Amino acid sequence: MTDVMSTQGQFPGASGESARTRRLRGLGLNDPSADEAFDRFAHLAASITRAPIAMVNFINDERQMFRGLYIPPSSADAAAEDGSSWAERGIAFDLPTREMPLSHGFCPHVVAQRSPLALDDILAYPRFAGNPVVDELGVRAYLGAPLVDDTNTVIGTVCVLDREPRQWGRERLRDIQHLAEALLSEIRLRDSLLAQRQEMFAAFDGSPYPILLTEGPGQEIRYANAQHADTFGAPTAYGTIGAAYPQLGAAGLEQTVVEAYRTGRTAVLDNVRMQAARPDAQRGRQVFSFTCTPLRAALTGRINGVLTVGMDITAQSRTEEELGTLAALLVDRLQQSGGSVPGRSAIAGEAGPVLPG
Repeated sequence: MTDVMSTQGQFPGASGESARTRRLRGLGLNDPSADEAFDRFAHLAASITRAPIAMVNFINDERQMFRGLYIPPSSADAAAEDGSSWAERGIAFDLPTREMPLSHGFCPHVVAQRSPLALDDILAYPRFAGNPVVDELGVRAYLGAPLVDDTNTVIGTVCVLDREPRQWGRERLRDIQHLAEALLSEIRLRDSLLAQRQEMFAAFDGSPYPILLTEGPGQEIRYANAQHADTFGAPTAYGTIGAAYPQLGAAGLEQTVVEAYRTGRTAVLDNVRMQAARPDAQRGRQVFSFTCTPLRAALTGRINGVLTVGMDITAQSRTEEELGTLAALLVDRLQQSGGSVPGRSAIAGEAGPVLPG
């Protein structure tokens, strides 16, 4: 099985990744795309702690990714609802990018220390007072707890922020830790679903048809079965179809997969002619048909991937080509002869029809 979710050490660049980044990849959490379930957790965190900003933050080797986010409304909206707390007026929405450098904020510290962090007034802590989020975002108070999964890997944090100093106290610290534990239950469920998918992949490996799974907005390769690897070559983990398979990309497979992902409808690409990855006496240039079917996430119902199944139609194509070539040859000969063509018996012993000259 060429399952790139469990073979990260087999593709270029993987050797330098941390266990946390590999774990995030395995859980499908290694990008900053919005997630409804995590947005709800952020909303809950803001409500319980009475804080204006809350995040579910996953941290890899390169960046922080706010899969869950809850922030206050615009100042105009806030003024219209004077008297209510920021948390009550808060709204969740998608930002152009839900990410931040590792140098910003305090979640990387929580992950590194594997323990909660409560900063009542950031300016009172020389170690943290110079952090860019203080001047750039006006953050003055922070409360966060680590997310330690069942593999004992710290994959991120759940945290709340305020633009004013806050006395968080033991109760709020306990609240954020309980929220982290509840969030881990959600992650365990996802992990269980991924385990079930691994079982499905094992079944796919016995299929005689090439099968490829791509996921995310960029439709990156997440899985290829043995037949796919044998036919087209092993994929580059987390790369696009066009990058991993230039021939398939040039034939339009990547565009067809993206079409299925965007429209939510099955898309078909026929008559893809390409050279096999390992040609031999029986396998040279082949013809394939690909069926690309969108997949919906079990938890949200949203389309999050595309399952592509290929079928070798070389024999069928060759038969059609041979018939076409034969028909063209016969027509050519007929035109060159300019006369009658002797008939042949349709049934042994009987005279067949004769074409007029």
